[in-house]
Amino acid sequence: MPAAGADDRDTESFVEIDPTGRFGRYSDLLGHGSVKKVYRAFDQEEGIEVAWNQVRLANFGDDPSFIGRLFSEVKLLSTLKNKYILVCHSVWTDNQHNNLNFITEVCTSGNLRNYRKKHRHVSTKALKKWSKQILEGLDYLHTHEPCIIHRDLNCSNIFINGNVGQIKIGDLGLAAIVGKSHTAHSLIGTPEYMAPELYEEDYTEMVDIYSFGMCLLEMVTMEIPYSECDSIAKIYKKVTTGVKPRAMNKVSDPELKAFIEKCIAQPRARPSASDLLRDPFFSDLEDIDQTASGPAAL
Repeated sequence: MPAAGADDRDTESFVEIDPTGRFGRYSDLLGHGSVKKVYRAFDQEEGIEVAWNQVRLANFGDDPSFIGRLFSEVKLLSTLKNKYILVCHSVWTDNQHNNLNFITEVCTSGNLRNYRKKHRHVSTKALKKWSKQILEGLDYLHTHEPCIIHRDLNCSNIFINGNVGQIKIGDLGLAAIVGKSHTAHSLIGTPEYMAPELYEEDYTEMVDIYSFGMCLLEMVTMEIPYSECDSIAKIYKKVTTGVKPRAMNKVSDPELKAFIEKCIAQPRARPSASDLLRDPFFSDLEDIDQTASGPAAL
């Protein structure tokens, strides 16, 4: 018989448990940003690891509009059902500690930016597979009723399960629900990925297509667009005057370059996600639905 307490020493303890008792949070961080911390956690009901996202509302006490936007993000996230969008399992507020908590699925290989840096030798076919899945997710958001614009798509909030090559779009914290008008009017996003019309504060879901184009450029070159600029003001000037990022010169494949240029064209010339999914660029790929079926699909 083991000594009393041996099991306790051999297993990790939860530092926090959700109100239902289903999810337990461990102390180690998976990541953190300006808004939230993401901890490793466990779903005791399903027996799977999950991510426990925690936002300290006290940090935004003087900005009720920001808190309102966070609540709407999480509420929105929990209603979306698509295999290319990160699943949200549960949402609650902890009034005692003034936190907003939500549980999301975990992607085994983290975000696409770090994954791409880790794996430097990636074929054009693999880049196309990743791209097609991102577009499937965007098509779902853009054709959702009401229409949803992500507004902050970049390689750090696209996640991947590397063992099956499955992509998931996450961090809908800045998403705008625009309904039938399909127009939004607030300046928000990550400057290197922001479409020129975003700076004009009058735009549609086509801003996500531009950001997707910049994501693909980063996937191809492993360089963040406009990294030659040392300030947001310089990025703004180049974007609004139509100067393309220096990284475009590194794209040697003419088919890839032409596809990226379609995505970052002027808003009226930019194809929709569903148009891009039908583009000949993807004609050499098998049905993307097979991607999630296991390693044999790769």
